[in-house]
Amino acid sequence: MGHLDKEITSLKNNLIEMFLLVQKQLRKSLIAVNTLDKNLAREVLVNERRVNAEELKIDKDCENFVALFNPVAIDLRFVFAAFKINSHLESIGDSAKGISKFVLEMDKKFDDQLLLELQLQKMYELADSMIEDNIQSLRNDDTTQARLVFSKDVEIDNINRHANKIIANHLGKEPNDIIALLNLMSIIRRIERVGDLSSNIAEEIIFYLEAKVLKHDKLKG
Repeated sequence: MGHLDKEITSLKNNLIEMFLLVQKQLRKSLIAVNTLDKNLAREVLVNERRVNAEELKIDKDCENFVALFNPVAIDLRFVFAAFKINSHLESIGDSAKGISKFVLEMDKKFDDQLLLELQLQKMYELADSMIEDNIQSLRNDDTTQARLVFSKDVEIDNINRHANKIIANHLGKEPNDIIALLNLMSIIRRIERVGDLSSNIAEEIIFYLEAKVLKHDKLKG
């Protein structure tokens, strides 16, 4: 393996570590929401510093890669994609942080039946699997799993749209819960944002591997 290939492998491994870090942050935020575990929520906030530090490191590595190797073709696409993927991953970390902040403001757990109606657990599972699809796609240099992300994003969007009506109905029955319900809506929107960011990442992986730009393609995959 040549020096250039080693640098690409190293950068790719660092990106995958970033994926795993923000995935863990998101998983912890779900547990915190379901159990009202404020210590776990605080742990997510503390670990956000590590997410930010990793983002800066990867950005610097990308800059050095361009300066030292003057990459072309697929190598140049990789480093461009890495820049954007890194930024999207940091934003996923921000979503986990935002969710955890709401947990710290909560006085009591959300109603289990309401969470079931809102399909919050399913939203999280979809978001988590989208991150996993992108990890495997990047690790294996195979766009097949990246393309699975787009249909899952549609599922998350559908759940998000139905959530507005469900929460409005619940608010009519329990007007005193307005703060908690607004926080819950914000949590749902942050998960929906994770779905959007994961779709953006999938687009970048496909761009890197196939030189196809899907940003304005309404029929992705």
